[in-house]
Amino acid sequence: MTRVLILGGTTEASALAAALAEREIEAVLSYAGRVASPRSQPVPVRVGGFGGIAGLERYLRETAVTHLVDATHPFAATMSAHAIVAAKAAGIALAALTRAPWAPRGGDRWHRVPDLAAAVASLEGPPRRVMLALGRMHVEAFAAQPQHRYLLRFVDAPTEAPSLPHHDLVIDRGPFTPERDTDLLRAHRIDLLVCKNAGGSGASAKLDAARELGLAVTMIDRPAIPPRRALERVEQVLDWLAHSAHRGV
Repeated sequence: MTRVLILGGTTEASALAAALAEREIEAVLSYAGRVASPRSQPVPVRVGGFGGIAGLERYLRETAVTHLVDATHPFAATMSAHAIVAAKAAGIALAALTRAPWAPRGGDRWHRVPDLAAAVASLEGPPRRVMLALGRMHVEAFAAQPQHRYLLRFVDAPTEAPSLPHHDLVIDRGPFTPERDTDLLRAHRIDLLVCKNAGGSGASAKLDAARELGLAVTMIDRPAIPPRRALERVEQVLDWLAHSAHRGV
């Protein structure tokens, strides 16, 4: 019997969970636990880490998982690397449901940097009004550039105020539209957007808004992840599950 573990936290993970539930394929959706109020899901949900590679391998064996789908964020490089090793050790099939990265379009003003540290370093200079579209885990690094006024947008209110001396905080949950993000950037008089190359359509509204307003964008490249089977659509994952189950993989 097919039993799927989805490593989630993305829109794609939720879409896959819905598709599996509709087809009555047994699945569990796992969250890292960084969102206080995750969306309701049509499959059982587990929250929290596994305790590294050994913990994930043990979970896969003890729950008789047959297929592991890594649908985590493209920047969750450590989790993705752990999933590859744990799946191989447990002898189960693995595929990643991931998004194609964004590419600059006409009118974009991108400055690409390799990582978060480079993004922070790139903000040397006079004060600017900067939107950090990075998630709460990474904003504290920008305390090293305290001269700027930062705009932060989180899904949940933080338990502690960010240590950035000058910032505005917006609590909101997507999906967002280009028009809505254009209004946000204009209202806060933003002149620079800093974001990670997450890819996909669900988070691209801010880039459309930046293009519309002619704003500069500091784009953080994706981290390297070991080779794996990478799929970009839920339908491809369903086909993979059907074929691998038929082969007894």
